[in-house]
Amino acid sequence: MARATATAIAAGRLGLGTVALAAPGVPLGLWVGDEDASRPVARLLARALGGRDVALASGALAALARGRPLQPWVVAGVLADVGDVAATLVAWRALPRARRWTVVCLAAGAALAGAAVAPSCDRR
Repeated sequence: MARATATAIAAGRLGLGTVALAAPGVPLGLWVGDEDASRPVARLLARALGGRDVALASGALAALARGRPLQPWVVAGVLADVGDVAATLVAWRALPRARRWTVVCLAAGAALAGAAVAPSCDRR
């Protein structure tokens, strides 16, 4: 069950990262609002975060495919998600009300799920 959950988290991260790289306004608009999402500098940062997520997901999926330890990739993803929650909380008042809750809930949910499965994801 832990490996299946870790796989689902990695697949979601890969999807989100790919979208952020290809169409940064989509996840960025969800996070900071449409007006700020249209700014070139914001799109740059969204693509950078997308690259981070693609890298984390690719590492986790490669570890799964090769029978290598998965836990370090899961923990790295948890830390990235906690960072996203923290960044959102720091900018809380500047973010659109409904959207800030959506991002905090998604990132915190992924962090909690990853933290829950990390200790046992390499057990067979």
